[in-house]
Amino acid sequence: MKCIVAAAALLAAAFQAFAQAPAEPIRIGFLSVRTGALAAGGKQMEEGITLFLKERNNMLAGRKVELVIADTGGSPPQARAKTQELIERNHVNVIIGPLATFEALAIDDYIRQSQVPLITPTSAAQKDLAQQKQNDYVIHAVGTAAQPMHVLGDYAARKLGVKRVTVVADDFTYGHEGAAGFQHAFEDAGGRIVQKLWPPLNVGDYGSYVGQIRSDADGVYAGFAGINGLRFLKQYAEYGLKQTVFGNPTCVDEGVLKNMGDEALGVYSASWYSAQIDSPENRRFVDAVMREYKVVPGFYTASTYVAAMVLESALEAIHGRFEDKPAFVRALHGARVAASPIGPIRIDEYGKPVLNIYVRRVERKDGRLVNSIVATYPSVSQFFNYDPKAFLAAPVYSREYPPLKP
Repeated sequence: MKCIVAAAALLAAAFQAFAQAPAEPIRIGFLSVRTGALAAGGKQMEEGITLFLKERNNMLAGRKVELVIADTGGSPPQARAKTQELIERNHVNVIIGPLATFEALAIDDYIRQSQVPLITPTSAAQKDLAQQKQNDYVIHAVGTAAQPMHVLGDYAARKLGVKRVTVVADDFTYGHEGAAGFQHAFEDAGGRIVQKLWPPLNVGDYGSYVGQIRSDADGVYAGFAGINGLRFLKQYAEYGLKQTVFGNPTCVDEGVLKNMGDEALGVYSASWYSAQIDSPENRRFVDAVMREYKVVPGFYTASTYVAAMVLESALEAIHGRFEDKPAFVRALHGARVAASPIGPIRIDEYGKPVLNIYVRRVERKDGRLVNSIVATYPSVSQFFNYDPKAFLAAPVYSREYPPLKP
């Protein structure tokens, strides 16, 4: 009897020790860019995730967080290699990143195969990640490349009365799809794209492209990433052109706007973020970034911070039990963020967000350039005003589609 009692006591103690043992931390892989042409954006992404975790004392839903950062160099092959390393060597439970759309395309199949969820703050691509080929393990915290450009094209034609536009955009997926979204909505609202010019992503001089812009165009669409928007606008101003410029989210993003001058004044753009959003959540966010990093947050900082908020929402819904992977993935797809720096967000049935899109105009306030908000389109989906079935049945956006009309 004494032996039985002693054994029972030992068993009870073991169960109690197990119950009180600290839970394993959640390991978050983070695909950043620390080297190469896109490193400035990678730095902003890291500022976003670092601030988010610092504010929460490196805890999410009662679980400690371990962050493992990998440098993709902005290269698709390196992005795939680093993703594989994060999953197979570091055994991460979820990944946030990468920065560029072409990197996301490069790792899509491996994410599907490994079944480790990816929450990406980059613009979702239609090409090869089209809704018909949806990957349940990829959740987009912010919109598609075309999502804000639908809004901008609609605004240019309906509100500003612009009729003819020349497209000048980076010759890669993000540039193609943003320009295509602008063209689709602009032409459906009565405008017309009269010319398309595609400078290489790493072109050093835009003079030859600016010189080709048609004089009968009353607007120019500028679709650029990184510092290319700054380079283009400087040369555009040097040539003395006066057509209204419409930029994609990163053309005059706060990350590069601080280095621009009068050449940026009057540029219209559209995005899911502006540091000028007048909400308690964004005012607090801007103050925190300014206090921590002495810079105004922009596209990459806010998008990454929001991606972490999507993760937090999912973890809270399952009480931190990320080990139940099916429940974790379902929670990510069902994520709702009622209040964030960019406004309310929900994930649709395709793993893409429904969110506010802000039309912005560059102005000078208190001696510095800002993206003032001139219009807000609430609850915009990837389909904009189009019927989802008809949208999905059409060719995916690309360099050639929609085509130029004769």
